[in-house]
Order: sequence, then C-alpha cells, then structure tokens
Amino acid sequence: MDKVFNELGYGYQEKYYQRATALTFDQEGLNYIREKEVKLNYEDNPIGKYFIDFIIENKIVLELKVANEFHSQDIKQVLGYLKGSELQLGILALITRGGVQYKRLVNIRSN
Repeated sequence: MDKVFNELGYGYQEKYYQRATALTFDQEGLNYIREKEVKLNYEDNPIGKYFIDFIIENKIVLELKVANEFHSQDIKQVLGYLKGSELQLGILALITRGGVQYKRLVNIRSN
C-alpha cells in the first residue's frame, strides 16, 4: 500500500487504490482474491453477503479505506469479514492525506 500511495498520492476514490494494489500484488507474485463474496447465513438461510476487498494468500483480509481517521464501523466491517470468512487476521489500511495507516485486527474465534 505504501508503494501505491507513493505513486498516486492522496485524493482518489477507493476503487482506484484497489486497482493499483491488485497490480502491485501481481507484480510481487502474491496470491490473492479480489472482491471475494462471503455469504452470511442464518439457520442455513442466506440473509446477506459481504464483498471483501482482498484476501491475501488465503490468510489475510485486507480492507482499504480513504479517510483521515479510523472509524468504528470500518473496524466492525473487517471483524465481520473475518468472522464470515473464518480467517484470523485482518488489515484495515487507511489512505490519509499524510500517508497510509494500518490497523491489525484479529478474529479470536477462528480455528
């Protein structure tokens, strides 16, 4: 993400940072899934779905946001992604005017 920020700077929509991040992952040979759909079920009935920005190496959820501070709804969103995907580690990457900030989140209920 730092490479993407250093090239693009601040002020673009999230989708452009996502596209640039995917290109960077391709260049670095990382295995990732972009915009992974995760279904949410209740008693075996579908009640909704999430779209995770990235799942990296089938281990890490990466969610990108363009903002100048972390918001509780974004943290809850990543925790929901972790629970729904049954993954343990999530990274919330915040693209700010001053650079990229990261928050690591852990799903303590994962296997």
